[in-house]
Amino acid sequence: MKLRAKGDSLRLRVVRTELAALQAGDAVEERVGFPGGAELVYRLVVVPAATAFEATFADGTLTIALPGDAARRWFEPTTVGVRGEVALGGGRALGLLIEKDFPCLTERPGEDDSDAFPWPETPPRC
Repeated sequence: MKLRAKGDSLRLRVVRTELAALQAGDAVEERVGFPGGAELVYRLVVVPAATAFEATFADGTLTIALPGDAARRWFEPTTVGVRGEVALGGGRALGLLIEKDFPCLTERPGEDDSDAFPWPETPPRC
């Protein structure tokens, strides 16, 4: 799973095996190590009973909870991503975009795209 952050927005991209794990009810997570032993953990989980996206950050762990209805839409083969927001207060919101990951269009040495989703006949727009 890849994490991209910019301002008050987060974008997560998952590969096929991670999507299968989410469909099976498992959480998907990655860890980023830092000097001194600290870690940033980011996790995506589906909460079937939830009706809204949720985001928490505590003890170095970022958890994004995808509501069941959004997850069901996203699990459809032709759906690339789902969007949500979490209120931050003061008129601000954290924008969330959860997407299927496609192979890079430009070859990158060391990049493994073998588990990425195949490109549709018409590439999705960003």
